[in-house]
Amino acid sequence: MNTRNLLASLLMVLIVSCTVIEPGFVGVKSKFGKLQGQVLEPGAYFTGFGTRLIVMPIGTKNIEINLNLPSKEGLNINSNISILYRLDKEMVPSIIENIGDGYEDIITNVFRSASADVCAQFMAKDMHSGKRGEIEAQIQVKMSEVLEERGIIIEAVLLKNISLPEGLYNSIEERLKAEQELLRMQFLLEQEKLEAQRKIVEAEGERDAQLILSEGLTNEILQLKSIEAFIRLAESNGSKVIITDGGTPYLIQDTDSEGTGN
Repeated sequence: MNTRNLLASLLMVLIVSCTVIEPGFVGVKSKFGKLQGQVLEPGAYFTGFGTRLIVMPIGTKNIEINLNLPSKEGLNINSNISILYRLDKEMVPSIIENIGDGYEDIITNVFRSASADVCAQFMAKDMHSGKRGEIEAQIQVKMSEVLEERGIIIEAVLLKNISLPEGLYNSIEERLKAEQELLRMQFLLEQEKLEAQRKIVEAEGERDAQLILSEGLTNEILQLKSIEAFIRLAESNGSKVIITDGGTPYLIQDTDSEGTGN
């Protein structure tokens, strides 16, 4: 009975001393408060007396922030931001030792500073236009300059919802509509220009053809054509009455054809 109880106690100690690291996490052993330094991959690990396993996530995580961003003209633009980040696996021991569990607070504070510096260089309308991507990229670069050396990798900064002042939003909408109408008119004008150019080219082609034809009809060519016509008339059957001034023949009557008709 005592042996059974002893085995049960040992089994309980082993179960309590076993820690499992799940996928997407790594661990570092701490023995009597001192980090061992080795980064442990996912799996099961036994910890002895005075030893514990500190587990940290290394997958991509998201921080959602609602913040008023300053613009170049001094407006405060309400925005919803996502910060995608992950911890550098090889620097997890340094993060545990120097930052601990408060790394998200550091990320948030660094973002507030970086976003204020970057957004103050842009107009409010830029945050609602194609320059949003440029703003996001600049904020990410500024954050990375501070955080990467601490083992925190910023993967992306996303300005998701931008709430502009109502008057400014309406003016931006009107400007966008005006730009779209201008683009439509420019397209129509280009179409009209192309059609006009096509007609000019067509007319020039017809004119050139007439010039070439008229320049080719010299007196010699006309005389040659008249001779050819006389020859064809002479070789045809039946008698003809022809009036000519020596130029182009003019057929009056084919007597054989008339007689045959009678």
